[in-house]
Amino acid sequence: MSKSYEPEFKKKIVRLHLQEGRTLRSITDEYGVSKSCISTWCKQFSEECQKQALNEPNSVNEAEMMKEISRLRKELAEKEKEVLFLKKAAAFFAKEID
Repeated sequence: MSKSYEPEFKKKIVRLHLQEGRTLRSITDEYGVSKSCISTWCKQFSEECQKQALNEPNSVNEAEMMKEISRLRKELAEKEKEVLFLKKAAAFFAKEID
């Protein structure tokens, strides 16, 4: 017997994976949804967005937007690490000068 999920729930799970970059395992552990279900939903969502992009070329491709947000979040985290490192280096060299 397979369990039926609401479309809103499926979209939430897809967003957690694609946009927020959560791993399949972390989502599975938290929500009790199988990895294969999540993969299938992500594939279906991507296909739906591609179809929508073909039918409405001026519309926003939500799947691509989610991937871009995830990429930008990773880039931001890396830049924040770089800034923190540079602050520490500046503080270290400021002490050396005194």
